[in-house]
Amino acid sequence: MTTEKRDPVVEAVRQDLLQRSQLGIKKYGVTLDRDDLALRDWLQHAYEETLDQANYLKCAIMEIDGVRTTPAQG
Repeated sequence: MTTEKRDPVVEAVRQDLLQRSQLGIKKYGVTLDRDDLALRDWLQHAYEETLDQANYLKCAIMEIDGVRTTPAQG
């Protein structure tokens, strides 16, 4: 009798992916299985998301290091 061991972190990411997919479908009315974007468009979207991620990471690092002690105004 073999029992499959599941990684709870992977399962949490899996759930996040499914929820994110549903949110995108609801917001944009399409799935990622679409043909109205060229490869360059997909790469541009990914690049912009990566820039956002870098900003979020730097903000968190600065907060941990005590460099960012007040919330940004804007």
